[in-house]
Amino acid sequence: MKNVVQFFFVVSCLFMSVSCRSTGHVRQVNNFDEGWRFHLGDTLNAQSPTFNDGMWRKLDLPHDWSIEGRFDRNSPAGAGGGYLNGGLGWYRKTFTLSPSQKGEKVFIDFDGVYRNSTVWINGHELGFRPYGYISFRYDLTPYLHWDKPNVIAVKVDNSQQPNSRWYSGSGIYRNVHLVFTHQDRFAHWGIYVTTPEVSQAKATVKVQFQTKVEPTKEPVTIQAQLYDAHGKLVASAKAIPVKDTLNATTIEINTPHLWSTTDPYLYTLVSSLYVGNKIEDQVSTSVGIRYFNFDVNKGFSLNGKPMKILGVCDHHDLGCLGSAVNKRAIERQLEILKNMGCNAIRTSHNPPAPELLDLADHMGFLIMDEAFDMWMIHKTKYDYSRYFAQWHKEDLSDQIRRDRNHPSVIIWSVGNEIPEQAAKKGSPEDRGAAIMKELCSIVRGLDDTRPIVTANSNPEPTNPLISCGATDLIGMNYHIEDWLTFPKVYPGKKLIITESTSALETRGWYRMPSDSIIRVPKEWNIPYSTPNHLCSAYDNTSAPWGSTHEETWKVVKAHPYISGMFIWTGFDYIGEPTPYTWPSRSSYFGIIDLAGFPKDVYYMYQSEWTHKTVLHIFPHWNWKPGQMVDIWCYYNNADEVELFLNGKSLGKRHKTGDELHVMWSVPFEPGVLKAVSYKNGKAVKMVEERTAGPADHITLAADRNLIHADNSDLSFVTVKITDKNGTMVPTADNLVHFTVTGPGKIVGVDNGSEIDHDPFKANYCHAFFGKCLVVIQSTHKPGVIHLTATSEGLPARNLPIFSK
Repeated sequence: MKNVVQFFFVVSCLFMSVSCRSTGHVRQVNNFDEGWRFHLGDTLNAQSPTFNDGMWRKLDLPHDWSIEGRFDRNSPAGAGGGYLNGGLGWYRKTFTLSPSQKGEKVFIDFDGVYRNSTVWINGHELGFRPYGYISFRYDLTPYLHWDKPNVIAVKVDNSQQPNSRWYSGSGIYRNVHLVFTHQDRFAHWGIYVTTPEVSQAKATVKVQFQTKVEPTKEPVTIQAQLYDAHGKLVASAKAIPVKDTLNATTIEINTPHLWSTTDPYLYTLVSSLYVGNKIEDQVSTSVGIRYFNFDVNKGFSLNGKPMKILGVCDHHDLGCLGSAVNKRAIERQLEILKNMGCNAIRTSHNPPAPELLDLADHMGFLIMDEAFDMWMIHKTKYDYSRYFAQWHKEDLSDQIRRDRNHPSVIIWSVGNEIPEQAAKKGSPEDRGAAIMKELCSIVRGLDDTRPIVTANSNPEPTNPLISCGATDLIGMNYHIEDWLTFPKVYPGKKLIITESTSALETRGWYRMPSDSIIRVPKEWNIPYSTPNHLCSAYDNTSAPWGSTHEETWKVVKAHPYISGMFIWTGFDYIGEPTPYTWPSRSSYFGIIDLAGFPKDVYYMYQSEWTHKTVLHIFPHWNWKPGQMVDIWCYYNNADEVELFLNGKSLGKRHKTGDELHVMWSVPFEPGVLKAVSYKNGKAVKMVEERTAGPADHITLAADRNLIHADNSDLSFVTVKITDKNGTMVPTADNLVHFTVTGPGKIVGVDNGSEIDHDPFKANYCHAFFGKCLVVIQSTHKPGVIHLTATSEGLPARNLPIFSK
């Protein structure tokens, strides 16, 4: 970092498949996901092109084989892996090439394979990559056949367990592409864009080009053209002579449209490589122009405007879809978070799928892009620490080169809760400072426009990762009491809360103060001391190292020098049900449950982080007669809230001091609980909770009734059990069966329960506190997909979903 007190200027350059503006055929990036064969288990000579894979399963990528299994209490992956098994698997694909493309360079790009992957083409071993979260490329050209079929074979070994503290999934779980270029081309991830000067009046865009060009007598040049979001050419650089493998130019833009979280405006840079007058390569790059700063006293600002980083940490699984990447599933998660007011994501604790960063660029999220969960000292027996010494430089370099041009990426994190923090001084493990300096040097050698951080669970100045002074920000995980003394303990330093809260909640379950005994099934065998295993939606429970949502946000909100925080977590995730073990198989930390249904605290954040008018009361209104029930209410854009029971006012409440909710204690009687918020005496909003009768109907509601017939688009259908009046039955646990006809299929079911052991890949699901989810995926055929839901004693319900 040239000067961490100065503004960090960044633009994005998203390396994308190219639609050429020239008439010649230059670069093709083809999706390579369809038509693979898969076998779970090891087998001899499966890398051989003559191997007979005719009995293997046919499937399309991305694929996660672990999510297809059943929960296994004896799984070697343990609680961290969600009691789902790993193993070893083989993938093969046979493909032919057009003779017209002979003479071109052909590459295969893997966005991510978990883990220990070995790849062969026509029996030739291309290489091995152990890290399951990194993207990588192989050159197929020397080993291809142009007159007969070619065979790609991939061995994926996730058999050594445990190797992760959370659910990783297994297999080729991210997308694969086949890339065709001419011999003279831009290098892989070879275009790097920065903006050394940005203002409202003008921006200077610097573009560096790394090329692969054969010796020639003809002049080699590059042309760079910048287009606005409407496709209008706004600036360009004249022909840039290529003198060596690394070349640069600058482009001036007047009155640039700046990228922000509320206005994520993107330009497109088209870079063309010419040999003589012939175009040899062309790449389109998304560009977002913005600048930001971390200030010692004032915290974070974007484009000169102060703002808090309102972030969440998230693992990479997509609930019932497992780790298999699906762009629409990621987009849905981001939409739910955006609606809450979230503006930032920490990619805990690994490089993310490229689709996440692409969506973050387009939707307006800030990203803390994290590299590693451990360095040389292991956290689980078979984790990446075994490979760190040999592979960290290549893996980290690939991550930075791949991601450094996204406007969404504002922080590089090179480690999370690294065990070297606590190594005894002078011991063989005392190498944290040296590793930290090396990692920071690698990052800055590839990108010096963003600050670097580690997420530290030891906030003491003696922590070698902090005391070595290599990072630009100090990241703290938890230790809320140390946030208050930070300016005194770390004068002149900048603070980001890299991980906070760890509050525990289960959507739909509530513990009343009048409940002296929490009655849970004996077979749960809960080892943790709290009686609150199901984790009430009331914000009064956190893990021993954490803090509640309300107390955490109050501290961040009140202190400008705290640039922001990343809450653990945005969504529940598979695995790591800490502080519990079996039967819990997924986490309780999410603001949103595993199925994507918000928990009540979601609305606390929405009332604090957005300008939307929020009025949310809870819990439901089905209790024992006379039972005292605490009614909580989150609201904003109003002075006070009045609560009514069956038309009778129970009084008005308003927040005082730094309170974030109001509350009434109400003896239950069946009927209607109504809340009304007021501003200057005028009603602003009204909400109701009604006592539900017996289950009478199934209701189905799709997040999207029209999807694309592209073999990957999804419709997420919420299933509710309601009474005859349409009120959801909050205690319903009906078993619901699903059937699909037409050009679609069921790819997952979920209900948000942390202890449900039914499989995610099924055509049935129990309602959990009144509702569940079924996920429908399109095929390549357009038409009407008919989803039918049935449950014993209830009329069947049908929902049409249109695919076109």
